Amino acid sequence: MWFTLAWTGGFGAIVGFLSAQGQFARMVPYLMIGAVVFAALAFVATKLPSKIMARAACALALMVLGTVAFSFSYGLLVGLLGWIVGGMAQWLNSGDYRLPQPPYATSGQVLWFYVFRFICGAIFVFLITPIIILIPLSFNQQPYFSFTPEMLSLNPEGYSLRWYWDILKNGMAAPEAIDGWWADMWNNAQWVRSVKNSFYIGFWATILATGFGTLAAIGLSRNEMPYRRAIMALLISPMIVPLVITASGIFYFYSQVGLAKSYMGLILAHAVLGTPFVIITVTATLVGFDNSLTRAAANMGAGPVRTFFKIQMPLILPGVISGALFAFITSFDEVVVVLQVADVKQRTIPRQMFSGIREQISPTILAVATILVIISILLLTVVELLRRRSERLRGISPH
Repeated sequence: MWFTLAWTGGFGAIVGFLSAQGQFARMVPYLMIGAVVFAALAFVATKLPSKIMARAACALALMVLGTVAFSFSYGLLVGLLGWIVGGMAQWLNSGDYRLPQPPYATSGQVLWFYVFRFICGAIFVFLITPIIILIPLSFNQQPYFSFTPEMLSLNPEGYSLRWYWDILKNGMAAPEAIDGWWADMWNNAQWVRSVKNSFYIGFWATILATGFGTLAAIGLSRNEMPYRRAIMALLISPMIVPLVITASGIFYFYSQVGLAKSYMGLILAHAVLGTPFVIITVTATLVGFDNSLTRAAANMGAGPVRTFFKIQMPLILPGVISGALFAFITSFDEVVVVLQVADVKQRTIPRQMFSGIREQISPTILAVATILVIISILLLTVVELLRRRSERLRGISPH
């Protein structure tokens, strides 16, 4: 019992410490309140017969307490913590926390097992929280970059799709047709042009990066290829060299050959940045490739081109598509090279967002950022599905 109360109270102390929001005068009282409240909830949870009842009781208690003390939205948030506390108390009290470990594991090994996962989870939360906060802020009714009282109280009047509607409606209107205090002064045809530029440049940069990267990966996978490591280091250097240096070098080179401020120059620059991702992805796919298949095709009279498209390409296609998606994401999100190489006509979505942040703060940027996050999630989901399919084709994964 004391073991359960101590660890649950420690979790409550961490929550109380974070609730103080960096104010030193509030840290100690909040820390103590969090420890006492969570320990009391754990004591109650251990007396209940099932984990579901323990979770529900703790969630209801904290939700009521948070609603009375602050607001309904805050009550929902702490109610979720109560659900976690109830399950945690039952889990600790029953000894189920030792199930993932072998019976001979010491207490220190069990402790490190969960401390390591807690650290990884804390890092993940630290990285993902800024992205998660952007999404509800993009539905703000008011032109603010903060949560309004209506949003915190979950009042429907505090939420709106106006910023998404502005992208669709005002983005296709002429600048003189946009007026009103709520209108975004730069939310006009520039957004439509930026969207078209992002997809146009990203598409052609992906085609070039995928073609060059796939050919380079196939060549570097051959044992008779001389200086493979040096060539690989050179080809993936755009991933290692700071992007500002790469962009400066590209701009200096383009200024000499006349490619600066042009679509072709920007496409080539993004292709250079995306090629290393294709090389790495396709090279990883070729690790498990059976070269006896190509030798068998050659013995049967197939030429190198036919062997590539009939034998190699179908097997490495998931890796090629994954590399292409990474190259497209790289081009779609890149802004440093665009700042130095592109002109007003070649503005992409990230460049337009950067200009909007400097010239006028508007939640329209949050709406665009939310759309970009959704697109990135969908593309990464496709990449993961292709990775699993590639493993199944190569016989690595049994499922």
